[in-house]
Amino acid sequence: MSKVLARWNRLPAEEAELEVLACCGSSAWARQLAAARPFAGIDSLLNHSDQLWSRLSPKDWDEAFSRHPRIGERKPPAAASAQSASWSAQEQKPVADATDSLRDELARANRQYEQRFGRVFIVCATGKSAQEMLDILRHRLHNDDATELLAAAEEQRKITSLRLQKWLSQ
Repeated sequence: MSKVLARWNRLPAEEAELEVLACCGSSAWARQLAAARPFAGIDSLLNHSDQLWSRLSPKDWDEAFSRHPRIGERKPPAAASAQSASWSAQEQKPVADATDSLRDELARANRQYEQRFGRVFIVCATGKSAQEMLDILRHRLHNDDATELLAAAEEQRKITSLRLQKWLSQ
């Protein structure tokens, strides 16, 4: 068992919630995950996280989405924790290294997405180039509202899983 997980299993509920909130951004998810402790290992934690995420409401999903910076934007939203902002910067490094014109295209597409869907565009950026993220964004602009909500939720689930693994490996 991870030392981080063993320590987290013993924390008071409120501390445990706060510690994992940076991994997802949904208060309901963090509260329910902390309440489900103790976890025997990383796999059981990750599986339970996925199950919790799939049962949350769109309002809870939107809370998590709102804690992400726009793809290509260096400044995190005010609601993002320092740890979440740091992870976002690492995950979006390919965008920071992209050309000015590509970053401008991403900014325009982000604005279109937000006008269309009323929320920030969510994509699991890990391992993707700036061009890939722009292509995904443009493709998802064609989704209907329900399809896009599920696509964004799935991307957030992937982000949460990766961040939980990063947190547990500290």
